[in-house]
Parts: sequence; C-alpha cells; structure tokens
Amino acid sequence: MNLLEKYNIPGPRYTSYPTVPFWNNNISESSWKQSILESYTDEDGLSLYLHLPYCETFCTYCACNKVITQNHSLEAKYVAAILKEWRMYKQLFVNKPVLKQLHLGGGTPTFFSAENLEKIVGTILSDVKRDLSAELSVEIHPNVVSEEQIETFKKLGFNRFSLGIQDFDIKVQTAINRFQTVGKVEEVLSWIRTIDGVSVNFDLIYGLPFQTMASIENTFAAVVNFRPDRISFYSYAHVPWKKNAQRLFTEDDLPTGIDKLKLYERGKELLSHEGYETIGMDHFSLPTDELHIALEKGNLNRNFMGYTVTKSSTLIGLGVSSISETEGMYVQNEKSIKVYYDLLAENKLPIVNGHLQSHEDKIIKKHVMNLMCQFETTWPLDGDEKVLVKQFSEKRFEMLKDELLQEGDGHITVADSGRSFVRNICMTLDPYLLNANPEKKMFSQTV
Repeated sequence: MNLLEKYNIPGPRYTSYPTVPFWNNNISESSWKQSILESYTDEDGLSLYLHLPYCETFCTYCACNKVITQNHSLEAKYVAAILKEWRMYKQLFVNKPVLKQLHLGGGTPTFFSAENLEKIVGTILSDVKRDLSAELSVEIHPNVVSEEQIETFKKLGFNRFSLGIQDFDIKVQTAINRFQTVGKVEEVLSWIRTIDGVSVNFDLIYGLPFQTMASIENTFAAVVNFRPDRISFYSYAHVPWKKNAQRLFTEDDLPTGIDKLKLYERGKELLSHEGYETIGMDHFSLPTDELHIALEKGNLNRNFMGYTVTKSSTLIGLGVSSISETEGMYVQNEKSIKVYYDLLAENKLPIVNGHLQSHEDKIIKKHVMNLMCQFETTWPLDGDEKVLVKQFSEKRFEMLKDELLQEGDGHITVADSGRSFVRNICMTLDPYLLNANPEKKMFSQTV
C-alpha cells in the first residue's frame, strides 16, 4: 500500500482546535462577553472578520455560507445589521480597541457597492485605533470588482488583496461556474498595484473537476507571470453531503488519489522554481513577503482565516456564520440571515454555537498549531503536557516507520515527506476523534 492510499482519509483542516463538530456549546452571551474582556489587551490588539455573504452567481465547488442573488437592494439592510452588531461589541471596550487585522470575506465582498463598503469599513475604522502595522485585506472575485471599489479600498487603507483565481482552464471554469480570464486579472491587478506597499495573494485550488497536469501547468504559467506575493494552493474539499451543488459534477470528474496529489506536487515544483517558499501545508510566498518573514521568526499563526502573520488574542467575527475566538472560547454566528436579523432586532448577539476550551484543549491546540505552522513542536519532559501529547503516540508508530516524522523526548518534527500528511499527524494528538461516529461524514479527505 502506498502512502497516499494509507493516509488519504477524512480529517480536519485544523483552523481551530477542537474542530467545530466537537464543540461543547458550553457558552452564553454573557460568558462570551466576559471572555472578550479577559482576553483583549491593547498589546495583542483586535482582529475583525466581516462575512459578506451575497454572490451574483453560483460557484458549484464552493462550500462557504452564501446567498445567491442579483438584488442589490438587499445591501442596505445587511449593512445596517452588521454595524449594529459591531456597536454591540464596541460597547464592551472602555477605550477604542487597537485594530491589528481586518478581513472582508464571503460570499463576494465586492457584491456590495463602493459606497456601502466605505460605510461599513469607514464606520468601524472610526471606532478603533489602527495599529501602524495593521493588515486590512479583502477577498476579490476578479469578474466582480470595479476600479471604483479598488479606489475605495485604497482610500480606506487596505494593503492586502486576495484574488480568487482557482483555475484558468475554461473546461474547469465551466464545471465550477467560476469565470475570469487572464486579461481580466491583469486589469484588476493594474488597479490594485497603484497602492503603495500592497500585498497580493492568489487563491488556487487543486482537485477540481477536469483538472489535468496540462491545465495546472498552464494555470501556473499565467500565475507566476503576475508574480503575486503569496499563493494559497488549497485542496478541493469535496463535501456533497453538506453542499448539494457539488453533486452537479460526479466523483468520476474529479482527479483523486495519486492523480490529485501529483497536481499539488507539480504546482509546488513550479512555484519553487520561481522562488516561492512553502508556508504551512498549502501556502507559498516570496521570501520578501510578511508570511515568510513570520515563518522565519516563529510568528506564523493559523485561525479561521487560514495562515496569518497576526497573533491577536481576540478575533471578532461579524455577519452571518462568522466565527470568533478568544484565548479560551470560540463562538459562531447564526447561519440564516433571517434569524441573524431577528436576534439583532432583539438586541442579542447572534451567536448560536460555541466552545469553552478546557485546560487540555489549550495544550493540544498549542501543539496542533505548532505542527500546522512550523512543522514541529516541543513539550516538557514531565508533567501533564507530556502525558497529553504522548497519550496516542502509538498512532504515530506507522508514521515513524514511513518516515513522515521524527519523534523523540519532548519533540515531534514533520519530515519533508510528511508535509502533505500534516493533517494526519495532527489527528494523532486529537482525542475528540476517538468519539467520532465513523458512519457520520464530517470532513473532507486529508490529501
């Protein structure tokens, strides 16, 4: 049995620990507010995530929480709601909080007009102290953005733009109903790169329907010509039991197993040839990019926004389905827009799901995130931390024999050959997986 057959199993992506299916829901609005007060410091600052869920067209591969519509009159009500939610959080702070990071995700954030984007972001920025090194970022669909919107972001001080490319091959684009040409991306970049000190990220996905080695090579030939500062090269998460739209193509249309892994390895090879460094399990950056500098300094972080240079102890998510995080707690907002509106109308924070971390959770989380970010972790040679890390060490025996990792007294180091299986390695630290129902589908494949 080859390594891929052995280790390509369903598993978490570990943007949190514990992962969402195992949250205990041992939270309340009052306990969440108290957790923010205890977690936030001016030194660590505040991170904000704003979920803007509307899209004009339906991308069949997408597993995000979204609403498909071309009715832009819906914008005003959502803007009012998200700003009301922000005001409820703002009241918790005696002084203006220090903003370290703000990210707009979706959905398609540029579904909203330049005027409404300025109203949302401008209002929030007037209520905070912006740290000198703060990152303001937004996800961009190249086909759904105007020069006016980019100028608005420029005026507001945005300094990172993430373009959702996914793939340039027309057959792949048709299958996923996501279109943008090389020429369109070039035009959008010409607007963005008028901003001093801007960082550009491209989102790409491997494992999409009808992808081939030739289509990946053609896509990367165009991508490296644009020279983005960083690239996210995600594994397509096929979860049709969660997202029915993914049933519009079949498993027979997808590259799987060794064919899928070869697409990733080829993309990685092409990026390495162009001077990009590997960051974590699915990111790449130029050596001059902040992401690479954070890795070198040991400051790389991972949260619900993926890999990030910001280590804020307080992340507040605004909008439907947004997830928030403090040092000891996670919460998630209501996923239904109607219910989200109803809760805000009752002057309630729209949180409906969450997890209060135990002492053991915090220890395991530290080591999972170390492995995901730095590909290594260490622990004391005695005490409860050692016991927790070593409790399932027998699960790593096969990985040791397969030379995916090295393990000794007080450390685990992921080998170069094990980086594609880092999710599997993290799973050997995760006691919640022992209680998972093997018949219940929860996660995508690890590779």
